[in-house]
Amino acid sequence: MKRKNIIAFSVALMAIGTFTSCSDEFLQDKKNYDYVDASTYNTFSGAKARVDDIYAWCLPNTSSEPSWKYNSTGAADLQSKSTEEYSGFGSFVDPDAPMTSQSGNNTVPDYFHNSGNNIQASVWGRIRNCNDVIYGIENSTLSEEEKNELLGQVYFFRAWCYYNLVKWYGGVPIITEVQEPVAGAIVPRSTTKACIDFICGDLERSAQLLASFTENGGWPSSDFGRVTSGTALALKGRALLLYASPLFNRKNDVERWRKAYNEITTDLPRINACGYGLVNESNVGTNASGWANVFSMVDGNTEAVFVTLYNDIATGGVPDFSKNNSWEHGIRPSNAMGGGGKTPSAMMVDMFPMADGKRPSTCNTYTTLEQSSIVYDKNVPFANRDPRFYRTFAFPGVRWAFSGDPKNSSNNNPYTGDKYNLWNYVWYANENDRDNEEASSSNTYGADNLLTNAKGFYIRKRSDDLDVNSNARYKFSQANGFKFSGSPYLEIRYAEVLLNYAEAACGAGEMGVAVEQLKKIRARVGYTSANNFGLQTNLSSDQSACFAAILYERQIELAYEGKRFDDLRRWMLFDGGAERAEGAPDTWLPSGWNGNTCTYLGFRQLNGQRRDNLEFRVSSAHESKGLGGTSWEINGVNPDPLKDVTRPDALDLRQADISSQQNKLVEFYNTYLTRKMKKGDAYTTDHTPKYMNFLPRYYFLGFAEGAQKANQTLPQTIGWADYNNGGANGTFDPLAE
Repeated sequence: MKRKNIIAFSVALMAIGTFTSCSDEFLQDKKNYDYVDASTYNTFSGAKARVDDIYAWCLPNTSSEPSWKYNSTGAADLQSKSTEEYSGFGSFVDPDAPMTSQSGNNTVPDYFHNSGNNIQASVWGRIRNCNDVIYGIENSTLSEEEKNELLGQVYFFRAWCYYNLVKWYGGVPIITEVQEPVAGAIVPRSTTKACIDFICGDLERSAQLLASFTENGGWPSSDFGRVTSGTALALKGRALLLYASPLFNRKNDVERWRKAYNEITTDLPRINACGYGLVNESNVGTNASGWANVFSMVDGNTEAVFVTLYNDIATGGVPDFSKNNSWEHGIRPSNAMGGGGKTPSAMMVDMFPMADGKRPSTCNTYTTLEQSSIVYDKNVPFANRDPRFYRTFAFPGVRWAFSGDPKNSSNNNPYTGDKYNLWNYVWYANENDRDNEEASSSNTYGADNLLTNAKGFYIRKRSDDLDVNSNARYKFSQANGFKFSGSPYLEIRYAEVLLNYAEAACGAGEMGVAVEQLKKIRARVGYTSANNFGLQTNLSSDQSACFAAILYERQIELAYEGKRFDDLRRWMLFDGGAERAEGAPDTWLPSGWNGNTCTYLGFRQLNGQRRDNLEFRVSSAHESKGLGGTSWEINGVNPDPLKDVTRPDALDLRQADISSQQNKLVEFYNTYLTRKMKKGDAYTTDHTPKYMNFLPRYYFLGFAEGAQKANQTLPQTIGWADYNNGGANGTFDPLAE
């Protein structure tokens, strides 16, 4: 094939040369070049630099809102705020601002084109970059072994780019070589099936090319973080599961489930051969500490199937480049010099399993699943919960240690980091705010905080907790808190591989295999044969109950990792798929799922619900002390109404048996605190609550106006206005084959 002329859109080429032993050097900032000639690929260092540039463009990033470049990583972004995890209407569920594909006050996210001028930084610029590197390496003078090592990585990232397009749009143009800007040249939207086949083909090729390098335990430690054949096969399993899910499989074609199941069954030994497996599977640690450590460890992290690495360097240039993970700073309370914390919704707090693995009796999601016999008291939500609860949330009266000394007179914090206990109960300076769900945050005071906007619960998940990781990967400082965290971000971890396997097995009718995977997930956090698997007794014979149990387990195990919104879309759990987008054919209704996936699963649809937050306020009998006095003001005098009350010891998760501490904390709550709801989702101007409303057309995104202007020949998706056709309804059917 004759090589086409190229103007590489994104060819940031790092300094030529081999890397040292630091495994994350391929993530550093690169030097930009506008052109790359063929000779670049004739040396391994030059070709490898081009591959490393692709890593820099394509790896997920925890500090960014989901976009054309980055997917959700679990922060309170517009996708996660459309799930049970956070309150506050994300763009997808705002009842007052329907998303539009044309200019408006809630324009559909542009994950297809990037309507800005920097097209080289769009997903198509990245695909072009991959195609350029593939051609350059294939036609270079490198040895076959060198080509295989590099090409295997690039084929993975091309598939990754396409996967992130297809999950939103269904069929998109398939482009496998660098394109010249030729007038009249058109690459049409392919069918979804063709795109899935293409993605899987690239991933199988990637796995084949990387097999000899990585299926003997993975890369050497100096290259930890690079994709392996196991990474490629794990993403292939996720892609096949997506295509088998109700979003794309409205008639429940069992052959799609069986293909996903058979492929994952075959691929799992190869994934394992790359060194992947559940971290601390045989040593769960105290109160799921082994599980908690997965999210901060680097060395020996066998769960890091697809990972973005960070470091704790504050500033510096090559080779001491700075690349920090913003998550730790974001979740830590302000009185510990954190960014203020992230607030989980009360809905999410209430739905975690009890200690026996069953759902709380007051939880109205997945009603087909068995309720716990342990009484759930919402006023003390920390009592007798799944071990992962304590590692996912922080609440008043729990130890949450870190490395460093935050003591500072301005924030009135008496604790050093290794003795830090969270006491974030609240009270209000204005009596009218005490029982008001819309109470002004400016009148809120928090114990040991004395700052406004105190939170009743904090997200603790993925914390680099000193009690589970003595080598914390952040550098705490009074000036910067936790901003220089070096914890990794795991886009695909081994637990998800097993959950994908379980779901595919269930769809294929192999419920026994599915349940075995769920047992592995739960055993790793301390469940025993007596309560594992405790959600329901008939999972091996009832397919709908088995599916519900898998989705519930995904919701708990993968909470705040950026996966829930995709699961809600895959299963159409906002409305069960009971309605179809305007202009869509009857095939858009989930006929193979009794016409409604929510009904099939026993799941209460999210549309029509709202998510509020919660806080624990000093009960009125105690809060009245000092009301109206100057002691309520932040003036150097401790305004805490409970300042003369002896607190119980904070819940210390290092202790194997926390029952005694837990009982004392329960008594403290019942005596002095009251659970109150705090506004999460919006209200109208007359204080009427608003409710989530995800429209049927949102299941498949349409092209935003900027993308349509730049791609005038591509048909718009059904249900969305076509800018290039006078605003008429789109015609492209993502379900058509």
